[in-house]
Amino acid sequence: MSVLHEAGAVLFRGFDVQTAKDFNDVVEALGTRSCRRWVVQLLGPTLFVGFLQPMILCLIRRFLFTMKWLRLDLFRAPIKSFSNFCFGLTGFIQQVPEFPSKLFFFCEVEPESGGETPIVLSHVVYERMKQSYPEFVEQLEQHGLLYTRVLGEEDDPSSPIGRGWKSTFLTEDKSLAEERAAKLGMKLEWMEDGGVKTIMGPIPAIKYDKSSQRKIWFNNMVAAYTGWKDKQNDPVKAVTFGDGKPLPADILYDCLKILEEESVAIPWQKSDVLLIDNWAVLHARRSFNPPRRILASLCK
Repeated sequence: MSVLHEAGAVLFRGFDVQTAKDFNDVVEALGTRSCRRWVVQLLGPTLFVGFLQPMILCLIRRFLFTMKWLRLDLFRAPIKSFSNFCFGLTGFIQQVPEFPSKLFFFCEVEPESGGETPIVLSHVVYERMKQSYPEFVEQLEQHGLLYTRVLGEEDDPSSPIGRGWKSTFLTEDKSLAEERAAKLGMKLEWMEDGGVKTIMGPIPAIKYDKSSQRKIWFNNMVAAYTGWKDKQNDPVKAVTFGDGKPLPADILYDCLKILEEESVAIPWQKSDVLLIDNWAVLHARRSFNPPRRILASLCK
């Protein structure tokens, strides 16, 4: 793990890891604790809204999941956002009370083309943003971020957010939805048309990594600003400073450029195992032509 601490990510290539069982053995051999309990604790069934679209986490073995995205058509465009991967009933990837500190990914079926996993060091993004926009970063550190989304009652296949509140919270009971939202520090405001406005925050946008003793970029604002748009959601209102003031669009798009400039895209080959320090590294996924099957283990 010393290499992981130094580099932020480690790619294991050329090893005889062929099946989910082999991958499971790798995870167990490293002595990590699974995050499966969070799926059970927060979600009940293993369906959750993650990243910008809903995903299904399919339990493969004790520690392993495969992620099936429900909106495969969205893969046709390049992914333009980076995120620290975290569980949640919401799409706010960083904003849950507990999140995995280490991520394992295993390429069981490599993509026909594309499907790379870009990674970028969180502290590098912070340092570049601090150098380029010190006042903006100071505001982020002072106020944090506020995330707001409107979910319809039912699913909307035309939306990048996709799922309605019933699917998101796995219930038709508003009281139970509120209870599950509260576990994530989320407030719900019910609307006359049967939909709901979800409000989360203010939430820190910058965190301090004690292991590296550095400040890190730990937020989902670029993803929200560039992706949370449909007939009910305006990206400008989807993410704001914690005091409700709008974020400057030019700075957000410059942040996106920094993410792209500093990232390294990992092309997948069958049997690859990628280990990521979730504090130190942000990751994304590029568009691809199926098939592609990546198993994941999310560890404490």
